[in-house]
Amino acid sequence: MKKFIYFILVIVALLTTGSLIFTSCTPKLGKAPSEKRQEMYSNSPQFNDGKFHNKFKTKTAPHWGKMFGIFWDMTFNKNQTTPQKKFLVSEFSRSAWDSIPENQLAVVWLGHSSVIIKIGGKTILTDPVFSERLSPVSFMGPKHFDYSKRINVADLPNIDALIISHDHYDHLDYDVIREIDSKTKHFFVPLGIESHLEYWGIDSSKISTADWWDEFDFAGEIKLAFVPSQHFSGRGLTDRMATLWGSWVIIRKNEKLFFSGDSGYHKDFKTIGEKYGPFDLAFMECGAYNKEWEDIHMYPEQSYQAALDTKSKVVMPIHWGKYDLAMHDWRDPVERIKKAAEGKATQVITPEINIIFMPKEETPQKEWWKIF
Repeated sequence: MKKFIYFILVIVALLTTGSLIFTSCTPKLGKAPSEKRQEMYSNSPQFNDGKFHNKFKTKTAPHWGKMFGIFWDMTFNKNQTTPQKKFLVSEFSRSAWDSIPENQLAVVWLGHSSVIIKIGGKTILTDPVFSERLSPVSFMGPKHFDYSKRINVADLPNIDALIISHDHYDHLDYDVIREIDSKTKHFFVPLGIESHLEYWGIDSSKISTADWWDEFDFAGEIKLAFVPSQHFSGRGLTDRMATLWGSWVIIRKNEKLFFSGDSGYHKDFKTIGEKYGPFDLAFMECGAYNKEWEDIHMYPEQSYQAALDTKSKVVMPIHWGKYDLAMHDWRDPVERIKKAAEGKATQVITPEINIIFMPKEETPQKEWWKIF
């Protein structure tokens, strides 16, 4: 009975605070595209009836009856979704990063879906999110794990290209975007997200918008391509599917990288592999999955299959190790994708957070998460 009463109080609190949040003018919500801008999107095959759509049919959210069950499970039936002690993380070395030779491919995972890549002497950053909470307000939302070392924008190198996969709070961080603007040369974002960035003060001349299969020549010898994923978008109650979502391909000469963003498993992974692969390294979503939303977030075994479909030689699981976003054990994603790879050619690597590694020379295999 006590559990039931507590659960009802939680639901009431969520509905009450949610109403207050979404009727307020907090800038973290961003700004949905204007009608004039939506008219510009009418040429996109993905845009229809005032919103974007997945190529393959999905259920982007459970109905309300299921939502109450999910709230119950997330309140009472969760596994060990966070480390039980302080999460030991090394400090990112800016000096070591700046000293990397121009032709050396280098990578640093910052946790979740934030990755720094040095390719052809240029620094590319994906989906930088460092906030304590993933929410329009500071006191609600999934919480950052208790890292011993927390990276912030001041620790980062200058960014040549910042790429965004979609506008959810765990991929598009208002505070980071505002602060990182001064050290970022250019932003590459899906259609619609330019409205958020401009609202937050980013000059439109620094923003390039992308539809699926659009390509950009960046810094002379680097190609960026925006490709399909199976997900959805929205930062509030009224802007669902108002902006596009997707994955990114990064190519320089004989170096090819794939950044998945968020996605359910879909047939176009094979199309991407055929068009742009084989990839030297895939940063593949692997975490925050559940049977109630399995068509928009992959299970680890599907993440590994997506790596095979994209013809990736090596896969690095991302979208785990930083925030509490589902009911599974926080170590479950990496354990399951490693098991899926047993006896197969495509290798799973598990670099430690904030540690620089060279993909052409190193395949980090330390099971560092087992100590927590």
